[in-house]
Amino acid sequence: MTERVHTVLLYSDDPQVRDRMRLAVGTRPASDLTVEFLDAADYAECIRLVDEYEVDLMLLDGEATPGGGLGIARQIKDDRDDSPPTCVVIARAADRWLASFAQVDATLMHPLDPVTTGQTVAGMLRGRAGKLPAA
Repeated sequence: MTERVHTVLLYSDDPQVRDRMRLAVGTRPASDLTVEFLDAADYAECIRLVDEYEVDLMLLDGEATPGGGLGIARQIKDDRDDSPPTCVVIARAADRWLASFAQVDATLMHPLDPVTTGQTVAGMLRGRAGKLPAA
């Protein structure tokens, strides 16, 4: 049996932030998980990728402009019954209340800690796998 590859959507208007996200998660956030990445640089691209691919997790930059990750998270949660789990990277701990309002499943802080990021992503992917129908 081949191992399932999970798809993680990285969103930020800054390619360096997307690279830092990718490095913090890695292709194996845990020994039992493998991920591949999709990159989105703007709101429209983010929505298109969620529509076109089976995204297992969205990792969104809360500091992106003009469309921030919190706004995108809320929009996708409002528009889709099957929205993927969402983690938003924020710069200020005080923004956690906004993340709660946006119905975000988890938050991480800039700068990303690879250990915390990998553990958070792995936990969210394992939780998602438990909710998917058997293939």
